Amino acid sequence: MDHRGGNKTSSADQGDVEQEGSGEAAEHTYCFIVLEQTPLPIGQTEELRTAPGMLQSSLMASRRPDAPESTERNSPSVEAAFQAAPEEMVAEILDGELHLSPHPARPQAAARTALSALLVMPFRLGRGGPGGWVIVNQPEIHLGPRPDKFVPDIAGWRREHMPDAIGEDDAPAHYDLAPDWVCEVLSDHTRRIDKVQKMRIYAREGVRHVWHVDPRARTLDIFRLQEGHWLLVSSFVGDERIHAEPFEAIELELALVWSV
Repeated sequence: MDHRGGNKTSSADQGDVEQEGSGEAAEHTYCFIVLEQTPLPIGQTEELRTAPGMLQSSLMASRRPDAPESTERNSPSVEAAFQAAPEEMVAEILDGELHLSPHPARPQAAARTALSALLVMPFRLGRGGPGGWVIVNQPEIHLGPRPDKFVPDIAGWRREHMPDAIGEDDAPAHYDLAPDWVCEVLSDHTRRIDKVQKMRIYAREGVRHVWHVDPRARTLDIFRLQEGHWLLVSSFVGDERIHAEPFEAIELELALVWSV
């Protein structure tokens, strides 16, 4: 799926590109997490180890410590590399740097498709649920003064914030309104930017809820933005039946997310 538009005639300048997937830290399996912990100061993270290979993660950095809001624009070379990115890669500009990631592998694509299907009927279409949401798979979103350009796996806007999801005939392909909810499906290639850089951008733009889905570990972590900090309010694993904010109006059967 091309998120940039136009024909790609050249490859990106390697000096402007950060290729995801190298130097990846070993994966952890997340375990059950205590809810509603007290937020840490901005920029701090807390990790609580319970046993080898088991990691509890309570809060994540919302921005670099003491970092002022940047008003810089993306460099022309980065914008050109973004437009020239190959079709087989997902191109994103985060904090002025171009990141190229492969399209989701089968486990990630299957989990994203299943989760989206479970949410669209009750929350977008109002079938078996309250409706009131616009839910889009892999939207390209441009936010901030640079702007940052990114493609979450799924994003949702409350209908009152986006009453017209289609827009006029000349509306751009990308969205320039911060979503109310974002879901990132973690992979080896995207885990670092999903859990660090994107979380800072989402906090800056006031995204209220972020979900991290890990189809290999079969975990779902629910984050809420609270006074500028990311608070991990729920962590679920395996085949639980859950009520997860901001979609707690219905029961979500996680076994369906991991099904193939």
